[in-house]
Amino acid sequence: MDAFTGLLDGPRARGAFLLRALLDPPWSIRVQDEAPLSVVIMLRGDAWILPDVRLRQGDIAITRGPDAFTFCDDPATPVQIVVDPGQHCRTPDGRPLSEELGLGLRTWGTSVKGSVCMLIGTYQLDSEVSRRLLRTLPPLLISRGVDSPLIALLDQEIDKDEPGQEVVLDRLLDLLVIAVLRGWFAERGDRWYLAFGDPVVGRALRLLHNDPAHPWTVASLAERVGVSRATLARAFTRLVGEPPMSYLTDWRLTLAADLLREPGATVGAVARKVGYATPFALSAAFKRARGLSPQEYRTREKISP
Repeated sequence: MDAFTGLLDGPRARGAFLLRALLDPPWSIRVQDEAPLSVVIMLRGDAWILPDVRLRQGDIAITRGPDAFTFCDDPATPVQIVVDPGQHCRTPDGRPLSEELGLGLRTWGTSVKGSVCMLIGTYQLDSEVSRRLLRTLPPLLISRGVDSPLIALLDQEIDKDEPGQEVVLDRLLDLLVIAVLRGWFAERGDRWYLAFGDPVVGRALRLLHNDPAHPWTVASLAERVGVSRATLARAFTRLVGEPPMSYLTDWRLTLAADLLREPGATVGAVARKVGYATPFALSAAFKRARGLSPQEYRTREKISP
């Protein structure tokens, strides 16, 4: 699993909250659902994301939570709808709006012929791998004028109520998010994204990601990649920002944090899966890096042993 796969595998849509919003001005929605990742696709009309970002037809906005955001027809329009955790909708003074705003299957808003039409999707995630990589994203990412057949297909499929429809919608949303993020990382020249495209460092990263439990050394990794130790160490540090073994340690502990969240997981079993010879070795490394032991981490995350 490479880093980009890890980014999308954790928050990958599984019955994601997905709907079509139809709105007529004036409208203003405060979204404070704390979703780690939200996607807004402008199918028709314009909108603002406060304080000063304007969205037009074809634009896609990706927001990284848990911070709240407001989108509206005009920056001067006061908030009319608040979306709380669990996708509960209300007025600013607390009156429930979920039933009032329902316009049919996966469709929501103030008018069935709304001049503004958006597709909105939100992801939840429970993955340390995803959290680690989502931190590379800004709070708000805008992709302008996206011309993708996935948008029209998602718009068509959102109306259907057939067996397996949730899975179809989830996968279409995933593909669109992947395309947008790929384009953004490539355009930005992000360090880790470029590292995976490097013929030497990219291969080394894939080896570490695919087999973290292997007893890697810089020498064995360099041999597998086909370069000298010095060449690998220099190129890896330049592109990734840290030496290979430091990166491997962080990757192992990130995977361990995810594995510890699984019901019934033991520290010993997790240690073996991520490359530590004993549970004591994993516990020491985990506490050194995260400030708490694996057992304390499990308790904090409210995971049943």
